[in-house]
Amino acid sequence: MRRIIAVSVLAAATQLGGWCTSAQAQSVVLYGLVDTGVEYIHNANPAGQSVVRMQGLTGELPSRWGLKGSEPLGDGYNAIFTLESGFNAGTGTLGQGGRLFGRQALVGFDGPLGALTFGRQYTMVAWGSQYADFIGPGIYGIDSFDSGFEVPRSDNTVVYRKSFNGLTVGASYSFGRDASPAGGSNTPGEGTCAGSIPGNAEACREWSAMLGYDAKNWGTAVVYDRQNGGPGASVNMFNGLTPLPMADSGNRDSRLLVDGYLKFDQFMFSAVWINRRVEPDSLVTPNVTSNQFVLEGEYKVTPSLLIDSLVQHIVNSQQDTRATMEMMRTTYLLSVRTAVYAQVAFLQNSRNAAYAVSAAGGTPARAMNQAAAMLGMRHSF
Repeated sequence: MRRIIAVSVLAAATQLGGWCTSAQAQSVVLYGLVDTGVEYIHNANPAGQSVVRMQGLTGELPSRWGLKGSEPLGDGYNAIFTLESGFNAGTGTLGQGGRLFGRQALVGFDGPLGALTFGRQYTMVAWGSQYADFIGPGIYGIDSFDSGFEVPRSDNTVVYRKSFNGLTVGASYSFGRDASPAGGSNTPGEGTCAGSIPGNAEACREWSAMLGYDAKNWGTAVVYDRQNGGPGASVNMFNGLTPLPMADSGNRDSRLLVDGYLKFDQFMFSAVWINRRVEPDSLVTPNVTSNQFVLEGEYKVTPSLLIDSLVQHIVNSQQDTRATMEMMRTTYLLSVRTAVYAQVAFLQNSRNAAYAVSAAGGTPARAMNQAAAMLGMRHSF
């Protein structure tokens, strides 16, 4: 899925002010994916009206393009970088609140002791769920109930990861998880936060940790992620209710994720549990806890034909909201880089809930159910 556009820079030595600077071979890769299609949603708003629309940001996968590269430093170490931009294929506009490299912008080192990177990048929620959540960040998936699962990335972040003998450990720490452009949003589903604030080291902080193990036919991972509140921050439970205030650095929004997967020839199954605990900035609002349970299945009919499905249920007892969602998707590979797909999804809300079936939006009235379908195409380069 990647094409090397520049594979070498000639080694040279340049004398400048008495100092000698040398350049070694460097690889730079240009890559990307364009994914869009036409979506239909029944009960797309509180009035119960339907909509037919073209999806620009995601279908099976979010549209993006990027550059990544590495340069050998010796003794097995490499300098690495990634610049990745998300965009809306339907309109050509930038994603992630209008950022040029809103998906990733990082630089660091990779070597025998692990990878250490700095910049805007994914938290351990993304790395810990990448194998068990094979439905991925599509339009009908885990993120329909928790958009924080769709965009687990933070600004001003240091990340460390290391894999050995099937075991993977990782951690991230953000000094200010959000420095969003005016009117934009980019944190993991939480809107804006003021970023690094002088005199308040805890405001808008985020950290995560992961422990995972992957064998030949199975794997499991445990992830903990915690966000601190700060000026401008709020907490959206994505159930149609008013977001909760999170303006104090002592507020917490944490997720505990446990997942696992199994492979049997053409079959693959996985289970994901997400426990979310929110401690809001309110004297009258108690702590809120939600539990999300997800089962996913995949069957490779032929090397070119893939069928996958998902069933999930979420419970938020404090706000008395619950929902269940089912989806099925068929993907046909026209080539190594090009695929067409069709997917359908159904969502059932409880009496006080207004969860949305589509990650692209379209919130119904409370207790209103939804149905959705999409035909799309994706091409990678």
